Amino acid sequence: MSTRPRISFDERGWCNACQWMEEKKVLNWDPRQKELEELLQKNKSKTGNFDCIVPVSGGKDGSYVAYMLKHKYGMTPLAVTVRPALSLEIGDKNLHQFVHSGYDHIHLTPNMKVMDRLNKYGFIEKGFPYYGWLIAIMTAVIKTAENFKIPLLFYGEDGEIEYGGSTESKNKPLYDINYMKRVYLEGGHEKVFDRIKQDDDISDADLSFFKFPTEAEIFEGGLSFTHWSYFEPWDSYRNYIIAKEHCGLTEKEEGNLDTFTNFSQNDQALYALHAYMMYLKFGFGRATQDAGIEIRRGSMTRDQALNLVKMYDNSYPLDLIDTYLEYYQMTKEEFDSVLDKYANKDLFEKVEGIWQPKFTPGVDFNI
Repeated sequence: MSTRPRISFDERGWCNACQWMEEKKVLNWDPRQKELEELLQKNKSKTGNFDCIVPVSGGKDGSYVAYMLKHKYGMTPLAVTVRPALSLEIGDKNLHQFVHSGYDHIHLTPNMKVMDRLNKYGFIEKGFPYYGWLIAIMTAVIKTAENFKIPLLFYGEDGEIEYGGSTESKNKPLYDINYMKRVYLEGGHEKVFDRIKQDDDISDADLSFFKFPTEAEIFEGGLSFTHWSYFEPWDSYRNYIIAKEHCGLTEKEEGNLDTFTNFSQNDQALYALHAYMMYLKFGFGRATQDAGIEIRRGSMTRDQALNLVKMYDNSYPLDLIDTYLEYYQMTKEEFDSVLDKYANKDLFEKVEGIWQPKFTPGVDFNI
């Protein structure tokens, strides 16, 4: 979607995600494969310690990365999960299945009072419903790496490259904390942190798992952060097949309200609100994201995708509203005021209390 932050288009009207899709088909991946092998060799433990950390949720992507590291490259990864606030039963089951398929695993539960508060402040200040958890899947995982003296962290895909956004890291195997804060946390980490520091019932120690290390601490620990998608062509459907076959991944039996897929983002209830907020802010939701992936894979036409987007994208999460109000400790009026704050008035108008699009996908602006 042309409204996606940091996205760019070429003279053909192709976004940088589609340009990268085209480039991946002709790219010589051998040099990147050699970079991967050198990175693994450099960080392979000589003392029997874990070689690397892979953040996992039990979903397809983390499971795939852990599987490849262990079974193709002979590494000993430590899988780390940061517990989300409103976990879903199927997500808990998939994580259990992943762990029991043969991986060393740590399940972290950072101070949930702090996470709940950061999630609420992130929702209010950034329009990002699980902002505290997003912080923790970086900071708590890094702290675990420091404590276990594991220098190499493998995340899945760089969403900026794969789905449209900044291309600054396209040819860089490693990235840093500044990139995490500026891009993944949308430059709001300090703003949300300043808010919670004003709470008298939250101590500095309570925030420990939510703090980024200093540059000096990163250097001292020799920590490196990378995306698996840099080293081979990223394919989320292939990841799903591998995770299903080898790591016990199961998909939802029932469909989703906001997309046509049933095998991803099944770990927490707040994702549906995140997708809806994305829709209100930018005019595209989860179905647009999923359809874009399928188009780039060559498994769907643009016309098919547009029909699905029209069916699914405008999905107010009605069935979960009471859950959200209880979780955030908000009234319906307070909750709606946050939605109103972030709704793009150029794209939406309110009809009977619900924001409705003033545009037709694929007609009124680029999709």
